[in-house]
Amino acid sequence: MKTLINRQFDFMGKRRVAFAISAALILVSIVSLLFQQLNLGLDFTGGTLVEVRYAVAPSLEAVRQTLESAGFRDVSVQTFGASTEVLIRLQQAFDPEVGDQVVQLLRSGGESVELIRAEFVGAQVGEQLRDQSGLVLLVALGIVMLYVAFRFQYKFAIGALLALMHDVIIVVGIFSLFQLDFDLTVLAALLAVIGYSLNDTIVVYDRIRETIRKSRLDDMPAIFNEAINMTLSRTLATSGTTLLVLMALLLLGGDMIHQFSIALIIGVVVGTFSSIYVAAALLIAVKLQRVDLMPPKKEDAEAEEELP
Repeated sequence: MKTLINRQFDFMGKRRVAFAISAALILVSIVSLLFQQLNLGLDFTGGTLVEVRYAVAPSLEAVRQTLESAGFRDVSVQTFGASTEVLIRLQQAFDPEVGDQVVQLLRSGGESVELIRAEFVGAQVGEQLRDQSGLVLLVALGIVMLYVAFRFQYKFAIGALLALMHDVIIVVGIFSLFQLDFDLTVLAALLAVIGYSLNDTIVVYDRIRETIRKSRLDDMPAIFNEAINMTLSRTLATSGTTLLVLMALLLLGGDMIHQFSIALIIGVVVGTFSSIYVAAALLIAVKLQRVDLMPPKKEDAEAEEELP
């Protein structure tokens, strides 16, 4: 690890290859979103929610197959709290008898099943959640752009904003491509990805700004490489430990946070990539110069005083 950290990598020399990879991922994501769209969960589409309690922990796959064979469509089954409590989501119109129907079907195999609740999430509520969720993402991106522009310079804000949009589009695109269930937990993960990616970008930007001011070189790619290599150990440590925790949540956290963990794992990997090859590399594309970081010159007040 010490040799890896001390080695100087030519990140900016590979920026065109990285741009091509990012462009391909974004293109695939957009095409998938246009043609396949998202596999929206009950939080967004509306439908029926049934919670039941077993005497003995059941097989979730067996529960799903039992309901689908009875004609229920778009069935989502997951544990809720204890392993004996099962939450069933059905994307269909609400029927007051649906809870009893589900329990009767599940009891047909001889299991002891108790109905806890049966609720309806209306399509109007789902539509409001979807619209408000999109608005939250736009507001978050707008605030980020203003913050970076105020703290650094407007060219930094462009890079940070495009990097965050890059991360969100790819994460959402992967969920669309593989038709993973997209619910409110995934939306929460997207907001967390924005925060994580922004934090990583700010660290890189701080070091780039500091290196530009101290260096006497005018070769921006070389300056950027030096700055990014200095933050590499911190990036590897942060991303590595975060991924370890997320993998533990994915494997041991249960179905309730399964999609949440997947979204964050994708987001951390993509966000680490974008903080170097999108946020930083775009500063070269927008022609950041040393003069952009110099404070504006004050008027020569002494010269004005000498005028008659």
